Amino acid sequence: MTDFSRLFFALWPDDQTRLKLVRLNQSLEAKGFKPVQSQNVHVTLVFLGLIDAASELLITHCATGISAKPFVLTFDQLSYWSKPKVLCLTCSHMPDEVQKLVASLNCEVASCGLQIETRAYMPHITLARHAGYLPDINVEPVAWHAEAFCLVESCSEPGGVNYKVRQRWPFIKPIV
Repeated sequence: MTDFSRLFFALWPDDQTRLKLVRLNQSLEAKGFKPVQSQNVHVTLVFLGLIDAASELLITHCATGISAKPFVLTFDQLSYWSKPKVLCLTCSHMPDEVQKLVASLNCEVASCGLQIETRAYMPHITLARHAGYLPDINVEPVAWHAEAFCLVESCSEPGGVNYKVRQRWPFIKPIV
């Protein structure tokens, strides 16, 4: 029997960014929403799905060859997506660096023989699931300083889903 893991590439927040999002989640709780657990907050770059150990090894090897510069994503819009019923933060502007990173990851994933997402990439932070509407709350922009990308596993546990960083690849710092 082959072991499979549910994996995705993501940006993982630093402590300061996570704290800002925890404060936002507290205001959502006050409006009756059930926010995503703070330890699970992330920005998905490329969803992989159920991956066997051999494919994971190949993917992690390929990801090592990706180089990217640090960038800042500014999440400045509260959005409601009715089909998945999620409340999320989105960006009014997407830096070229994130688009290049996602394209590089998709290229490597495809070279490993795996399916890639065909929809246009939209960075977002899921704040609450099973949401029914867009609440009228003021959202201060959250500047997410991306300095690495991660391979993350989605683990189903008795208390719910928990995300665990499996591997991390730092971005190349520009020489000044």
